[in-house]
Amino acid sequence: MAISAGSRLGPYEVLSPLGAGGMGEVWLARDPRLGREVAIKVLPEDVSSDRDRVKRFELEARAASALNHPNIVTIHEVGEAQGRAYLVMERVEGQTLAEILHEGPLPIRRLLSIGAQAADGLARAHEGGIVHRDLKPQNLMVTKDGFVKILDFGLAKLVSSETSAAGLTEAPTATGAGTVLGTVGYMSPEQASGKPLDHRSDQFSLGAILYEMATGRRAFQRNTPVETLSAIIREDPEPVGHQNPRAPAPLRWTIERCLAKNPEDRYVSTRDLARDLASIRDHLSEASTSAEAITAPPRLRRLPRPALVLGVAALLAAIAAASFFLGERAGKSPIPSFQRLTFRRGHIWTARFAPDGKTVVYGGGWDGKPVQLFSTRLGSPESIPFALPGADLLAISSSGELALSLGRHHVGFWEASGTLARVALSGNAPREIAENVLAADWAPNGTDLAVVHIAGGRTRLEYPLGHSLHETAGWIGNPRVSRDGNLVAFVDHPLSGDDTGSITVADRAGKKKVLSGPWASVQGIGWSPDGKEIWFTASPASIVRSLRSVTLLGKARLIANSLGTLHDLSPDGRALIGRDVVRSRLLYLPPGEARERDLSWLDSSIAVDLSSDGTTVLFAEEGEGGGGVGVVYLRKSDGSPPVRLGEGYALALSPDKKWALAAPINFSELHLLPTGVGQARKLERGGIESYQDARFLPDSKRIVFGGRERCHRW
Repeated sequence: MAISAGSRLGPYEVLSPLGAGGMGEVWLARDPRLGREVAIKVLPEDVSSDRDRVKRFELEARAASALNHPNIVTIHEVGEAQGRAYLVMERVEGQTLAEILHEGPLPIRRLLSIGAQAADGLARAHEGGIVHRDLKPQNLMVTKDGFVKILDFGLAKLVSSETSAAGLTEAPTATGAGTVLGTVGYMSPEQASGKPLDHRSDQFSLGAILYEMATGRRAFQRNTPVETLSAIIREDPEPVGHQNPRAPAPLRWTIERCLAKNPEDRYVSTRDLARDLASIRDHLSEASTSAEAITAPPRLRRLPRPALVLGVAALLAAIAAASFFLGERAGKSPIPSFQRLTFRRGHIWTARFAPDGKTVVYGGGWDGKPVQLFSTRLGSPESIPFALPGADLLAISSSGELALSLGRHHVGFWEASGTLARVALSGNAPREIAENVLAADWAPNGTDLAVVHIAGGRTRLEYPLGHSLHETAGWIGNPRVSRDGNLVAFVDHPLSGDDTGSITVADRAGKKKVLSGPWASVQGIGWSPDGKEIWFTASPASIVRSLRSVTLLGKARLIANSLGTLHDLSPDGRALIGRDVVRSRLLYLPPGEARERDLSWLDSSIAVDLSSDGTTVLFAEEGEGGGGVGVVYLRKSDGSPPVRLGEGYALALSPDKKWALAAPINFSELHLLPTGVGQARKLERGGIESYQDARFLPDSKRIVFGGRERCHRW
C-alpha cells in the first residue's frame, strides 16, 4: 500500500508528508472522529519485511505510550492497515532544535529553558525504566510557546529488572559486529564502544546538545564518522568558556559533568540534572554576576536522616507589586517592575488587594509567631496587625468584606484547613459559616462564595456555597471566581499532599475543562483584568516559580521567569507575588536550659550528627559558602569556632568522636575524615557503585550503609 496525500490509513485522512528517517515516514493526517490533526509514523514498505526494524518500531510504540509527561510527545494509538504498521502521535507545531541551531548559539536563558525541559522529560522516561539512546537536536521539537517535546523513542529499550537486574541495556548491533544504534556525534562513549549503557548515556547526549546550544559548535565533530567516534571515546571538547565566555560557570560545570567519559562521574539521577538546570535558569541573574560565580551545590538524592540537632528554615517572604502589561506588545515580553512590601522574617500564607487597589491584606507569621492578619499600603514598609489573633485571609470581596480561615492547621503537606468566617474590613467580630474549609473566593457580586471543603478523605468544590461543582480524592487549591461570576478556576491536584496539579475551570453546572498541566509545584492562580486569561505560577523543579498564563482555549504563554508565588491580580494588571528566601540555621538546646544557642557558621549550616554526650556537633555547609562541593565541619556545642574537616557531604560522627564519614558530590565513595591528628582516607568500595547514606555502629569500627552494586538495586 502506497501512502500519499489524500489516501487513508485506517480511519485517518493523510494530508501531507512531514519527514522521514531510519525508523519510518511521518505524515500529517486528520482524525475525522475527533476533528483534530495528528502525526502518523509509518514503516516504509521496503523495510517492512525487516524484522529487526519492525520490532524496534513496536518497541517505540510500547515505550513511548507508557510515558505521560508534558515534555514527551503523546502517543494516541498504534494500528495496522493493509500490512502497514503505524503510530499516531500528537501533532507538535514548531521547529526542531536542529533547525533553531542553524542560526547559531542560543541565548543562555533560552538554552536553559530548553535544556531543563528536555532533562525533565528524560528524567520521567528514566524513572519509567526507558533509555532514549538517540537523543539529538532533530529529536527535540520546540513549539511556538517555547515548550519542548522529546520525539522518537525508536531506539529506546525497556529496562526490565527481571531480565536485567543492573538496569542496563546493551547497545545492540544492527547488522554486524561493531555497528551500534544511535547518531554519530551525540553518542556516549559507552554507546560508541558498543558497551552496556544505562540512563547516564542519555545524559551524555544531552550534554553534547547543551554544548552545541552554548557554543554553536558540535562537541565532537571530525572529518569522518570513525574519527568522530574516536573523539567521543578518547578526547574532551574545547571548554565552553573558550567558545562562549558569557556562559555562567554553573552551566559550564553541568555540561562538563554530563560529558564525563566515565558514566559514574555523571549524575546518579537525571532528576538531579533537571533540578540543576532549572535552578541555574531560575537564578540566572545571580549565576551570571561574574565568570567566578559560585552557586549552591547540586543536591543529590539522599535518604532522610533523623533530626538530631534542631534546624530552622528562616524564610524572608516578600510580596511584590509588579506592573505587567496584558498580552504582548510588539511581540516582546515586558520587563516587570517590583516594589517590595514586607521586610520581616517569616512566612506569608495568603495576600489580596483590597478594593481600593492600594491596600494589601495578608495573613503572615513573623519571627516564629502564629499566623495573624496584617494590612499594608503600597509605598509603606510597615504592616498593621488586625485584632483577630489566629485568623488567616482567604479572600476580599468587592465591598470590602473578608473571608477568613480561623484555627487554620495543616491536614497534609500542602493543604491547610480551618473554619470559614466573614468579617468587614473595618473590623467587628467574625461570623463563622462552615468548618473544614481549605480555600474560598468571593464572586464579583460580593455575596456568593466559592468554597473548597474537605471531609471523609474527599475534597469538594462548591459554588455557590452548598452547590457542588467538583469532588476528588486528591485536593483542590486556589479557587478563583471569574470576573463575570460564571466560572471558577482552580488547581486540581490528583493526589493529597502533592503540589502537582492542572489548571482547571468549571461552570455553574459543574462542566469542567482542563486548560493546562499537569504542572509540578503549581501554586497561586488569578484571572487577568480582561477575564480572558488565567495567570498562575508553577515550576517543574524549583521553589522559585515562573509566572504563566493560559486562555480558556488552552493557549499558554510564559509571562516572566523566576518570580515566586502568585497571590492576587489587581484590575489594572498588578500582581502580588510572594518570594521565599531560605537560609538554614543550626540551633542547639543544652540540657536543662531554656534558651537555644545558634551554632550556624556560613549560609547553609545543615545539622548531621550529635555526639552522645552532647558536646560535639557534626554539620555541613551546603550553600554558597560550601563552594559548590560541600564542606564538613565539627563544632563544640559551647559555641567555640568550628573545625573544617574536609570537602563533601557530611554523613555521620563516630561514637568515639575520632572520625567523621563523608561522601563526594556524586556519592561514589565513602571518606573517613579524622577529627584530630591523622590523614583522611577512602574506604574500599569493592563492588559498590554508589552510596546513599551511612552510619557508624557503636564500636566505632564498623559502618552500615545504603548502597548499590552493579547489576543490583539499592
